[in-house]
Amino acid sequence: MPSSPQPNPDQRPAPLSVTVLGLGPMGRALAGAFLAAGVRTTVWNRTPGREADLVERGAVLAASAEEAVAASGLTVVCLVNYDATDSVLRRPEVTAALKGRTVANLSADTPERARDTGRWAEEHGIGYLDGAIMTPTPSIGTPGGVFLHSGPEPLYAEHRPVLDALGGSHSHLGEDVGRAAAYDLALLDIFWTAMSGYVHALALARAEGVTARELAPFAQGIGAILPPLFQEWAEDVDTRTYSGEGNPVTSGLSTMEHVVHAAEGHGLDASVMRATAALARRAVDRGHGADGFTRVTELLDLR
Repeated sequence: MPSSPQPNPDQRPAPLSVTVLGLGPMGRALAGAFLAAGVRTTVWNRTPGREADLVERGAVLAASAEEAVAASGLTVVCLVNYDATDSVLRRPEVTAALKGRTVANLSADTPERARDTGRWAEEHGIGYLDGAIMTPTPSIGTPGGVFLHSGPEPLYAEHRPVLDALGGSHSHLGEDVGRAAAYDLALLDIFWTAMSGYVHALALARAEGVTARELAPFAQGIGAILPPLFQEWAEDVDTRTYSGEGNPVTSGLSTMEHVVHAAEGHGLDASVMRATAALARRAVDRGHGADGFTRVTELLDLR
Protein backbone atom coordinates (compact mmCIF):
# COMPACT_ATOMS: atom_id res chain seq x y z
CA MET A 1 0.00 0.00 0.00
CA PRO A 2 1.28 3.50 -0.69
CA SER A 3 2.56 5.29 2.36
CA SER A 4 0.53 8.13 3.81
CA PRO A 5 1.65 11.58 2.68
CA GLN A 6 3.92 13.24 5.19
CA PRO A 7 3.13 16.77 6.33
CA ASN A 8 5.24 19.47 4.77
CA PRO A 9 7.08 21.29 7.59
CA ASP A 10 6.63 24.53 5.67
CA GLN A 11 2.85 24.12 5.92
CA ARG A 12 2.74 23.82 9.69
CA PRO A 13 1.26 26.84 11.44
CA ALA A 14 3.82 29.10 13.03
CA PRO A 15 3.91 28.76 16.82
CA LEU A 16 2.04 31.45 18.67
CA SER A 17 4.25 34.08 20.23
CA VAL A 18 3.76 37.19 22.35
CA THR A 19 5.76 39.82 24.18
CA VAL A 20 4.65 41.08 27.59
CA LEU A 21 5.87 44.49 28.75
CA GLY A 22 5.32 45.10 32.46
CA LEU A 23 5.80 42.48 35.15
CA GLY A 24 3.79 43.78 38.03
CA PRO A 25 1.35 41.30 39.59
CA MET A 26 -1.04 41.47 36.63
CA GLY A 27 1.71 41.44 34.02
CA ARG A 28 3.26 38.36 35.61
CA ALA A 29 -0.16 36.69 35.64
CA LEU A 30 -0.60 37.44 31.93
CA ALA A 31 2.84 36.12 31.03
CA GLY A 32 2.25 33.03 33.17
CA ALA A 33 -1.03 32.31 31.41
CA PHE A 34 0.60 32.61 28.00
CA LEU A 35 3.36 30.21 29.06
CA ALA A 36 0.86 27.74 30.49
CA ALA A 37 -0.97 27.76 27.15
CA GLY A 38 2.23 27.00 25.24
CA VAL A 39 2.66 30.46 23.73
CA ARG A 40 6.28 31.48 23.15
CA THR A 41 6.58 34.42 25.56
CA THR A 42 9.18 37.19 25.69
CA VAL A 43 9.14 39.44 28.74
CA TRP A 44 10.62 42.77 29.77
CA ASN A 45 10.14 45.05 32.76
CA ARG A 46 11.42 48.52 33.53
CA THR A 47 12.69 47.31 36.90
CA PRO A 48 14.76 44.11 36.64
CA GLY A 49 14.29 41.22 39.03
CA ARG A 50 10.63 40.30 38.60
CA GLU A 51 11.09 37.78 35.82
CA ALA A 52 12.96 34.90 37.50
CA ASP A 53 10.00 32.53 37.96
CA LEU A 54 8.77 33.23 34.42
CA VAL A 55 12.19 32.51 32.92
CA GLU A 56 12.29 29.26 34.89
CA ARG A 57 9.01 28.34 33.20
CA GLY A 58 10.37 29.07 29.73
CA ALA A 59 9.94 32.80 29.13
CA VAL A 60 12.64 34.63 27.20
CA LEU A 61 13.98 37.69 29.00
CA ALA A 62 14.76 40.52 26.60
CA ALA A 63 17.66 42.83 27.35
CA SER A 64 15.72 45.92 26.28
CA ALA A 65 12.21 47.04 25.41
CA GLU A 66 13.08 47.32 21.71
CA GLU A 67 14.49 43.79 21.72
CA ALA A 68 11.34 42.57 23.45
CA VAL A 69 8.86 44.08 20.97
CA ALA A 70 10.93 42.90 18.01
CA ALA A 71 10.58 39.30 19.21
CA SER A 72 6.83 38.99 18.54
CA GLY A 73 4.12 40.17 16.20
CA LEU A 74 1.98 41.07 19.23
CA THR A 75 3.10 43.01 22.30
CA VAL A 76 0.80 43.01 25.31
CA VAL A 77 1.42 45.97 27.60
CA CYS A 78 0.33 46.01 31.24
CA LEU A 79 1.65 49.03 33.14
CA VAL A 80 0.14 51.27 35.78
CA ASN A 81 -1.15 53.96 33.39
CA TYR A 82 -0.53 55.58 30.01
CA ASP A 83 2.20 57.84 31.34
CA ALA A 84 4.12 54.64 32.00
CA THR A 85 3.25 53.10 28.63
CA ASP A 86 4.23 56.29 26.80
CA SER A 87 7.57 56.34 28.59
CA VAL A 88 8.30 52.91 27.10
CA LEU A 89 6.50 52.72 23.75
CA ARG A 90 7.30 56.24 22.57
CA ARG A 91 11.03 55.88 22.91
CA PRO A 92 12.27 56.31 19.31
CA GLU A 93 14.07 52.95 19.28
CA VAL A 94 10.99 51.11 20.62
CA THR A 95 8.64 52.91 18.23
CA ALA A 96 10.88 51.93 15.32
CA ALA A 97 10.94 48.30 16.44
CA LEU A 98 7.15 48.22 16.69
CA LYS A 99 6.53 49.35 13.10
CA GLY A 100 4.47 46.72 11.30
CA ARG A 101 3.63 44.96 14.58
CA THR A 102 0.69 45.23 16.96
CA VAL A 103 0.31 46.52 20.50
CA ALA A 104 -2.52 45.32 22.74
CA ASN A 105 -2.52 47.78 25.63
CA LEU A 106 -4.17 46.36 28.75
CA SER A 107 -3.02 49.21 30.98
CA ALA A 108 -5.69 51.33 32.64
CA ASP A 109 -6.38 54.98 31.84
CA THR A 110 -9.01 57.23 30.28
CA PRO A 111 -10.75 56.76 26.91
CA GLU A 112 -9.09 59.88 25.52
CA ARG A 113 -5.63 58.63 26.46
CA ALA A 114 -6.45 55.40 24.62
CA ARG A 115 -7.53 57.33 21.53
CA ASP A 116 -4.40 59.47 21.67
CA THR A 117 -2.26 56.33 21.78
CA GLY A 118 -4.24 54.90 18.89
CA ARG A 119 -3.51 58.02 16.81
CA TRP A 120 0.18 57.82 17.71
CA ALA A 121 0.28 54.16 16.69
CA GLU A 122 -1.41 54.83 13.35
CA GLU A 123 1.05 57.66 12.59
CA HIS A 124 3.94 55.25 13.12
CA GLY A 125 2.57 52.23 11.23
CA ILE A 126 1.78 50.27 14.40
CA GLY A 127 -1.36 48.19 14.84
CA TYR A 128 -3.16 49.15 18.04
CA LEU A 129 -5.77 47.47 20.23
CA ASP A 130 -6.83 48.85 23.57
CA GLY A 131 -8.24 46.74 26.36
CA ALA A 132 -9.18 46.33 29.98
CA ILE A 133 -8.96 43.48 32.46
CA MET A 134 -12.07 43.36 34.63
CA THR A 135 -11.09 40.58 37.03
CA PRO A 136 -8.26 40.12 39.58
CA THR A 137 -4.96 38.35 38.96
CA PRO A 138 -6.05 34.89 40.23
CA SER A 139 -8.63 34.76 37.43
CA ILE A 140 -6.06 35.13 34.64
CA GLY A 141 -5.64 31.88 32.73
CA THR A 142 -8.92 30.52 34.11
CA PRO A 143 -12.50 30.56 32.78
CA GLY A 144 -13.23 33.35 35.27
CA GLY A 145 -11.14 36.01 33.53
CA VAL A 146 -12.94 38.87 31.79
CA PHE A 147 -11.22 40.92 29.10
CA LEU A 148 -12.57 43.86 27.10
CA HIS A 149 -11.02 44.93 23.78
CA SER A 150 -11.56 47.72 21.29
CA GLY A 151 -9.94 48.80 18.04
CA PRO A 152 -9.94 47.56 14.43
CA GLU A 153 -11.91 44.32 14.26
CA PRO A 154 -9.65 42.66 11.66
CA LEU A 155 -6.64 43.33 13.89
CA TYR A 156 -8.49 41.87 16.86
CA ALA A 157 -9.46 38.79 14.84
CA GLU A 158 -5.85 38.33 13.71
CA HIS A 159 -4.53 38.25 17.28
CA ARG A 160 -7.49 36.54 18.92
CA PRO A 161 -5.74 33.13 19.01
CA VAL A 162 -2.99 34.58 21.23
CA LEU A 163 -5.39 36.60 23.40
CA ASP A 164 -7.55 33.51 23.90
CA ALA A 165 -4.58 31.88 25.62
CA LEU A 166 -5.36 34.14 28.60
CA GLY A 167 -8.55 32.15 29.19
CA GLY A 168 -11.87 33.59 30.28
CA SER A 169 -14.20 35.67 28.14
CA HIS A 170 -13.09 38.23 25.56
CA SER A 171 -15.44 40.89 24.21
CA HIS A 172 -14.65 43.15 21.26
CA LEU A 173 -16.61 46.34 21.91
CA GLY A 174 -16.10 48.22 18.67
CA GLU A 175 -13.65 49.98 16.37
CA ASP A 176 -13.25 53.06 18.59
CA VAL A 177 -10.09 52.29 20.57
CA GLY A 178 -11.39 54.32 23.52
CA ARG A 179 -14.46 52.14 23.98
CA ALA A 180 -12.85 49.49 26.22
CA ALA A 181 -11.56 52.20 28.55
CA ALA A 182 -15.03 53.78 28.61
CA TYR A 183 -16.55 50.49 29.77
CA ASP A 184 -13.69 50.01 32.22
CA LEU A 185 -14.15 53.38 33.93
CA ALA A 186 -17.93 53.07 34.06
CA LEU A 187 -17.65 49.63 35.66
CA LEU A 188 -14.97 50.84 38.09
CA ASP A 189 -17.32 53.69 38.98
CA ILE A 190 -19.86 51.08 40.06
CA PHE A 191 -17.29 49.05 41.95
CA TRP A 192 -15.61 51.79 43.96
CA THR A 193 -18.81 53.66 44.70
CA ALA A 194 -20.34 50.40 45.94
CA MET A 195 -17.29 49.49 48.01
CA SER A 196 -17.14 52.94 49.59
CA GLY A 197 -20.76 52.45 50.57
CA TYR A 198 -19.97 49.02 52.00
CA VAL A 199 -17.06 50.15 54.18
CA HIS A 200 -19.18 53.06 55.41
CA ALA A 201 -21.97 50.60 56.23
CA LEU A 202 -19.52 48.48 58.20
CA ALA A 203 -18.41 51.53 60.17
CA LEU A 204 -22.02 52.54 60.87
CA ALA A 205 -22.93 48.99 61.90
CA ARG A 206 -19.93 48.78 64.23
CA ALA A 207 -20.93 52.08 65.82
CA GLU A 208 -24.28 50.44 66.58
CA GLY A 209 -22.67 47.31 68.04
CA VAL A 210 -23.11 45.14 64.94
CA THR A 211 -19.98 43.32 63.79
CA ALA A 212 -18.92 43.20 60.14
CA ARG A 213 -19.37 39.41 60.11
CA GLU A 214 -22.92 39.78 61.43
CA LEU A 215 -23.82 42.31 58.76
CA ALA A 216 -22.13 40.54 55.81
CA PRO A 217 -24.89 37.96 55.06
CA PHE A 218 -27.49 40.72 54.92
CA ALA A 219 -25.19 42.87 52.77
CA GLN A 220 -25.02 39.97 50.32
CA GLY A 221 -28.80 40.06 50.21
CA ILE A 222 -28.66 43.73 49.22
CA GLY A 223 -26.14 42.80 46.53
CA ALA A 224 -28.53 40.18 45.14
CA ILE A 225 -31.17 42.86 44.60
CA LEU A 226 -28.90 44.85 42.30
CA PRO A 227 -28.57 42.79 39.06
CA PRO A 228 -32.23 43.10 38.02
CA LEU A 229 -32.16 46.76 39.01
CA PHE A 230 -29.15 47.33 36.76
CA GLN A 231 -31.15 46.13 33.76
CA GLU A 232 -34.35 47.90 34.77
CA TRP A 233 -32.57 51.20 35.37
CA ALA A 234 -30.63 50.89 32.11
CA GLU A 235 -33.95 50.68 30.25
CA ASP A 236 -35.17 53.70 32.22
CA VAL A 237 -32.15 55.78 31.27
CA ASP A 238 -32.01 54.78 27.60
CA THR A 239 -35.74 55.49 27.15
CA ARG A 240 -35.60 58.54 29.46
CA THR A 241 -38.58 57.15 31.34
CA TYR A 242 -37.18 57.66 34.85
CA SER A 243 -40.04 55.76 36.41
CA GLY A 244 -40.55 56.36 40.11
CA GLU A 245 -43.26 53.78 40.50
CA GLY A 246 -42.70 51.98 43.77
CA ASN A 247 -39.71 54.10 44.84
CA PRO A 248 -39.81 57.80 43.97
CA VAL A 249 -36.88 60.10 44.64
CA THR A 250 -38.69 61.66 47.60
CA SER A 251 -38.83 58.27 49.35
CA GLY A 252 -35.19 57.51 48.59
CA LEU A 253 -34.10 60.92 49.84
CA SER A 254 -35.76 60.29 53.18
CA THR A 255 -33.79 57.07 53.71
CA MET A 256 -30.54 58.76 52.66
CA GLU A 257 -31.08 61.45 55.27
CA HIS A 258 -31.64 58.78 57.93
CA VAL A 259 -28.24 57.31 57.11
CA VAL A 260 -26.59 60.74 57.29
CA HIS A 261 -28.14 61.59 60.63
CA ALA A 262 -27.30 58.23 62.20
CA ALA A 263 -23.72 58.28 60.92
CA GLU A 264 -23.01 61.84 62.00
CA GLY A 265 -24.62 61.09 65.35
CA HIS A 266 -21.81 58.59 65.87
CA GLY A 267 -19.18 61.06 64.68
CA LEU A 268 -18.73 59.28 61.33
CA ASP A 269 -17.90 61.05 58.09
CA ALA A 270 -21.08 60.92 56.00
CA SER A 271 -19.83 63.02 53.08
CA VAL A 272 -20.44 60.33 50.45
CA MET A 273 -24.05 59.82 51.45
CA ARG A 274 -24.50 63.57 51.85
CA ALA A 275 -23.36 63.99 48.25
CA THR A 276 -25.83 61.34 47.10
CA ALA A 277 -28.63 62.94 49.07
CA ALA A 278 -27.74 66.31 47.55
CA LEU A 279 -28.28 64.85 44.07
CA ALA A 280 -31.66 63.48 45.12
CA ARG A 281 -32.57 66.84 46.66
CA ARG A 282 -31.64 68.59 43.41
CA ALA A 283 -34.04 66.30 41.53
CA VAL A 284 -36.83 67.05 44.01
CA ASP A 285 -36.18 70.81 43.88
CA ARG A 286 -36.44 70.71 40.08
CA GLY A 287 -39.86 69.10 40.24
CA HIS A 288 -38.84 65.48 39.70
CA GLY A 289 -39.69 64.11 43.13
CA ALA A 290 -42.14 61.58 41.71
CA ASP A 291 -39.51 60.21 39.32
CA GLY A 292 -37.09 57.41 40.08
CA PHE A 293 -33.50 57.98 41.19
CA THR A 294 -32.41 57.40 37.58
CA ARG A 295 -33.56 60.98 36.91
CA VAL A 296 -30.24 62.03 38.51
CA THR A 297 -28.41 60.99 35.31
CA GLU A 298 -29.90 64.12 33.71
CA LEU A 299 -28.58 66.31 36.52
CA LEU A 300 -24.96 65.15 36.53
CA ASP A 301 -24.03 66.99 33.33
CA LEU A 302 -22.56 70.28 34.56
CA ARG A 303 -21.84 71.73 31.13
